[in-house]
Amino acid sequence: MIVTTVNVNGIRAAVKQRSTDNLGLLAWLKETRADVICLQETRADDEQLAEALAPAIADGWHLASADPHLKGRNGVAVLSRTPFDEVRIGCGADEFALHGRYLEVDTAGLTVASLYVPTGEAQTDRQLEKERFMTAIAHRMAQLRATGRDALLCGDWNVAHTENDIKNWKGNLKKSGFLPEERQWVTDLLATGWVDVVRALHPEGPGPYSWWSWRGKAFDNDAGWRIDYHLVTPALAARAVTAGTERPAAYALRWSDHAPVTVEFADEKMAAS
Repeated sequence: MIVTTVNVNGIRAAVKQRSTDNLGLLAWLKETRADVICLQETRADDEQLAEALAPAIADGWHLASADPHLKGRNGVAVLSRTPFDEVRIGCGADEFALHGRYLEVDTAGLTVASLYVPTGEAQTDRQLEKERFMTAIAHRMAQLRATGRDALLCGDWNVAHTENDIKNWKGNLKKSGFLPEERQWVTDLLATGWVDVVRALHPEGPGPYSWWSWRGKAFDNDAGWRIDYHLVTPALAARAVTAGTERPAAYALRWSDHAPVTVEFADEKMAAS
């Protein structure tokens, strides 16, 4: 089982405006070995998303999506090579039910969620909204742990957990995405048993980063943030064999400001042996 997460920074841009010389999201989908792909920031309603991904759907991918209540904002989706047994939109909090920030599916024996945490802005109402969403996500994660089912939550968490997860950590100590209370929130999630599998397989730092600004030389200088995580229940995490960021070889090859983050899990028989 191979699971990938990527913030596409606008699905239509990822498959069209940034797709030249057979590059872009659709070309990547043709080549990926992933079995399940979580998408964030699609910025499209369900109909627009299905239209943009029509070639992939024709190739056999199954699509589930949660479109945003505000036009051109948010939006999450899951692509799977196997059909969905169940699809659940929202993390259980009424405030965010229609925000297009959380989508949960059961497929191939797993519960997989695609989530997009608000960016936030320190000392503003936007940060308070982010904190309420974080609280709701923590509650849902506790519910999932209680089921005993293998589960994986991946997406754009918009929090760099440690100094090894952000190049310019000194310059961001008071900014949303690296605030002490946000970082503690991730620490608390891990303390309940969830595993950051990329970091578990790459304990050395810094990176691997998954987001770089479009501006300046951030990408060329690898001045990035690691904010796209796979948080996984313990038994499933024990089966993780490889994990990493699919960083493009050059700036011109980017079709998003994020890079796909991919984790491969061995099946239970292989893991047991």
